[in-house]
Amino acid sequence: MTGFAIFAAFIALMLLGVPIGVALALAGAVGIGLAELGWLSIPNNFYAGIAKYPLLALPMFVLVGAVFERSGVAKRLVDFAVALVGRGPGMLPLVAIGVAMFMGGISGSGPATAAAVGGVMLGAMARAGYPRAYSAAVIGSAAAVDILIPPSIAFIVYSVLVPGASVPALFAAGMVPGVLAGLALMVPAVWLARRHGFGMNEAGEPRPPFWRALREASWGLFAPVLILGGMRLGWFTPTEAAVVAVVYGVFVGMVVYRTIGLRELVDILVDAAETSGLIMVVVALASIFAYTVSTLGIVDPIAKIAQDGILGSWAALAVVILVLLLVGMVLDGISIFLIFVPLLVPLMRAYAWDPVWFGVLLTFMVAIGQFTPPVAVNLMVSARLAGVAIEQTARWAIWFVFSMMVALVALVAVPDLVLWLPNALGY
Repeated sequence: MTGFAIFAAFIALMLLGVPIGVALALAGAVGIGLAELGWLSIPNNFYAGIAKYPLLALPMFVLVGAVFERSGVAKRLVDFAVALVGRGPGMLPLVAIGVAMFMGGISGSGPATAAAVGGVMLGAMARAGYPRAYSAAVIGSAAAVDILIPPSIAFIVYSVLVPGASVPALFAAGMVPGVLAGLALMVPAVWLARRHGFGMNEAGEPRPPFWRALREASWGLFAPVLILGGMRLGWFTPTEAAVVAVVYGVFVGMVVYRTIGLRELVDILVDAAETSGLIMVVVALASIFAYTVSTLGIVDPIAKIAQDGILGSWAALAVVILVLLLVGMVLDGISIFLIFVPLLVPLMRAYAWDPVWFGVLLTFMVAIGQFTPPVAVNLMVSARLAGVAIEQTARWAIWFVFSMMVALVALVAVPDLVLWLPNALGY
């Protein structure tokens, strides 16, 4: 009965328009009150929810995304990619996806990458003859890959919620699926462009000189090498890597490219602080809900279904994937993690699913939700920059959703695609 009251309160609060973090905290408080767990558990769990070392990296990686978004790195990476692959129908979408994947190795934030790549690519794609709705769909879907390619804010949040999954292991596990997702998106992007005759003006655009483009992009190309290579060599932890990345990004923006001044730096710091503060408060509030759910054993019946063999492992996983894909259409990634991970951990343990593998699958599903209407945060950013309604992008976005679903099936069928690299690196 207490469990019903908790979820009824949460659904009612959401329908009333209460912010997700507050709704989770109040629903958890209802359970604490009904079960007489003690009101002091509310502030204790609020603090415990964010007093975790891996979360120190979160505001730094948010800041990294903001710094590199405004530093001009994306434009130079685009010029280098164009110089590398050349001009022709379907090449600019290929460049947009490739640059978005590379930016994922720097920022780990989908909306930040959608803004950075969209600001550079949308005008160029429009001049080349690509419809703005199509271009927005390409960029919005490509930016979703960023939460899979390390460093990833989503993986940091998941590692806090699931102690058995370390940040280094998740970062390593996300590399192959991230590249697979990017390749999966390239197929429909190029096919659609050539089928509909988009980009016919592209061949007439000048191709940047290769060596000059490489020289100008070298500072951006070195960023993921510094971040990921430094972590692998043991020079710094993921948390320390975030700080190193911030210092490097500020140096590149203020000294090398000179695209960031003191006023812009202050604005960047303020924006990153606001975003980080919002995420951290939501995580802290959600920890109250997670404490109530776990303490009262509300999800134990779910685990019992697994133990009794009512649903096989594959059937249970199929149900989880279906539910989360539907939920991903209306909730943002952080909210999905905070609501569903505490509910799914008992199921994961009952079926003996590898926590790192399951975390990558969950993140992959969240990535698909980032460009699946009606609530698609990446599409919102790219559509706004393109000056089109998000509904206009749906006819194109559905192709990218389908290609990502095919990649998701491959990750489910072949777990080694996820686990091979962390096992090889000894995580």
